[in-house]
Amino acid sequence: MRPRLARWARRLGLALIALFAALTLAAAAYDLATPGGRPARILHAGPFVRVGDRLLAYRRWGTRGSPVVLLGGFVEPSDVWRKVGPLLARAGHRVYALDLPPFGYSERKGPYDPHTWTAEVEGFERALGISRPVLVGHSLGAATAVGEALRRPSALRGIVLLDGDALRSGGGAGWAGHLALDPWLTALYRFLTGWDFLFRRVLRQAYGPNGPPLTHAELARWQRPFRVAGTAQAFKEMLPNGIAGWTTTDLRGVHGVRAVVAWGALDSVDPVAAGRRTARLLRAPFLLLPRAGHLSMLVDPRGVAAAVERVLR
Repeated sequence: MRPRLARWARRLGLALIALFAALTLAAAAYDLATPGGRPARILHAGPFVRVGDRLLAYRRWGTRGSPVVLLGGFVEPSDVWRKVGPLLARAGHRVYALDLPPFGYSERKGPYDPHTWTAEVEGFERALGISRPVLVGHSLGAATAVGEALRRPSALRGIVLLDGDALRSGGGAGWAGHLALDPWLTALYRFLTGWDFLFRRVLRQAYGPNGPPLTHAELARWQRPFRVAGTAQAFKEMLPNGIAGWTTTDLRGVHGVRAVVAWGALDSVDPVAAGRRTARLLRAPFLLLPRAGHLSMLVDPRGVAAAVERVLR
């Protein structure tokens, strides 16, 4: 009986090895048959600015007035501010929206953490001559706004945290990055980032019930930045680190900077309670945007612009 079990075990083992090899070859063939990453300058017309050894993409509205710098969250290109930027510009502000790497069209060079993002934002402000801006951080970008408020509060006029509590969570699974190996990683990445059904489902949740129609053009706005060279590798580097951010003690340590926390009342990605907690830690007013979900800047741009104006008063 035992020899027979041993033979079956060997056969099963050989079958699994053969299956793994076949799937690996299929993944490699899929990688060869599908388009790879392309330089950001080919995918995006700019403008770009060199900050240290990184080329950062940004957008701009308005030519005079007090400066406002807008920072998106996870996988959000600066295009998400296309409704808020013009509103603030018409109200008399110079508005800049920055792509934080590895999102949007900025160059993919790590590390990707709040300390690096904060240094990049500070370098961006120096490069463009931006003095004492209001820094607005959405979702993951809220941690960068808090980062600069902690490092140099006198350099800011204020901060607005939008649908982001700026607190870190998760991480520690160092093995996760080692499991994401090529050609599997590349094949899975290209498949998922080209899958319209997945994007529709995720965006429907992020927008909430009052979001715009998810047309082909709307999906393309979100899918295009994933084609920038180095994005898959950047996600692999970020995977073990969890959600980047600060501690509650750090948030209590923000002093000398006016702050406002604004939140979509219909946000199903980050709960409203998280925003209220961060507002208490920062000793800041909390504004609820009744019609908005997580992507509040696209659903209620006037409400977001009003939150920014509250810091500027």
